[in-house]
Amino acid sequence: MVVDDHPIWRDGVARDLAERGFEVLATAGDGDAAVRIARAVRPDVVLMDLNMGETSGVQAAGLITAELRETKVLVLSASGEHDDVLEAVKAGASGYLVKSASVEELIDAVRRTAAGDAVFTPGLAGLVLGEYRRMATTPDGGPAAPQLTERETEVLRLVAKGMTARQIATRLVISHRTVENHVQSTLRKLQLHNRVELARYAIEHGLDVEE
Repeated sequence: MVVDDHPIWRDGVARDLAERGFEVLATAGDGDAAVRIARAVRPDVVLMDLNMGETSGVQAAGLITAELRETKVLVLSASGEHDDVLEAVKAGASGYLVKSASVEELIDAVRRTAAGDAVFTPGLAGLVLGEYRRMATTPDGGPAAPQLTERETEVLRLVAKGMTARQIATRLVISHRTVENHVQSTLRKLQLHNRVELARYAIEHGLDVEE
């Protein structure tokens, strides 16, 4: 689903996605419509602009991710301001891409978001992780929740370092699918929604530092 208040841009992005094999279920021109339509069509990914009408993209992202747990929001905005990035992530967005990205970067970001990765324009992932480190309330660290297996904790530690699923698979010499299974299992156990929240949990528990 593509959400943007500029019709030409919105239609162009939807067309680019459709031409590359994605099923574009719907488009919307403002945050209110985005929430209403998302409830009806339940897309895997919502590509969301930020500055739109009375209900902003941040507000819409928060409502969609809170209600539709399987739907992921990828922000596509002209703004690369740090405050906008952090507000979007805090609202539940799985990633953030600026509109200067190429079509191929956009296509790759949508695919990775659908697969569960946290996707950011280069440089912004470090900003988000840095903010979570600053907010961490357990600087001396603590063990992961006891219900996590040793391998799940190991994967969680690498997620907190900002590594993608493929990078983790290479690091641990396991398959990409195995990494995904561990991530999904950990998300369920910790009652979290996406990799960004998972990274925040790990950082708050000191799992982003070397043992």
